[in-house]
Amino acid sequence: MKDNARLARTAVMLVMVVLGNMLYALAVKLFLLPSGLITGGTTGIALVMNHVAGIPVSLFVLVFNVTMLVAGYLLLGKTFAVTTVVSTFIYPLSLELFDRLLGEVAVTQDILLCMFFSGLGIGTALGMVIRAGASTGGMDIPPLVLNKYLGIPVSVSLYVFDFCILIAQMFYNPAEKILYGILLVLVYTIVLDKLMLMGTTRTEVKVVSQKAQEIRGAILKQMDRGVTMLDARTGYLDQELQMIFSVISNRELPAVERLIHEIDPESFMVVSRVSEVSGRGFSMKKEYK
Repeated sequence: MKDNARLARTAVMLVMVVLGNMLYALAVKLFLLPSGLITGGTTGIALVMNHVAGIPVSLFVLVFNVTMLVAGYLLLGKTFAVTTVVSTFIYPLSLELFDRLLGEVAVTQDILLCMFFSGLGIGTALGMVIRAGASTGGMDIPPLVLNKYLGIPVSVSLYVFDFCILIAQMFYNPAEKILYGILLVLVYTIVLDKLMLMGTTRTEVKVVSQKAQEIRGAILKQMDRGVTMLDARTGYLDQELQMIFSVISNRELPAVERLIHEIDPESFMVVSRVSEVSGRGFSMKKEYK
């Protein structure tokens, strides 16, 4: 049974990685290349090499990704290489496939639309691959190597590399293209961040009340949500009391607020957004005893 579940998870991961890389290639083919936009990462280096030496983008990406895969295997280990191997080949092969199938097709000539949909497609594609637990390879690998051996944060080196790649494309592009390229990087970064948190954000509620036990019972019975009682002490009167702590879905917040205010209108409540929650009732099924 466990083997079947593991096999199913692996299959889903592979499908997401393949679809993510194909979406990446499609966004590049339909929007980024026709508009002449600049970008970071492996694709950005490929655009520089295409301009300087006439090397096809898909060919350069394939060679570069394989080189980085070998480097990742030697410096980061076998496990990393296994999770990266699919992206190493699927993205450049998909780019070449779409290039042959679609030819000179351009969805739009509007550079603003091309920038937006390039960013949307690339960000979504990266999110799919990363959420599947894999890597897109290529320029993902140098920052990971620097982090492992020199302790440099991945985000810092990633932004430095992207900035250098953008700088390299500034010498043969007008200023307007440079600005659109910066916007493109911002769009796909925002989309990636949102996608990584999608479906995992929850709402944390903390309540200080003299009627803590009544509120506890109401949340447990009426909302079917877990509650943790924390020992607390008031600052002004220096009195001991219990504080209610609970994590709920975002849609349940209005109902919980109404419930608490009905029991104790004078209660003190703090609501905050948490980026991810795991455990019983969220990432695991509920158990009733």
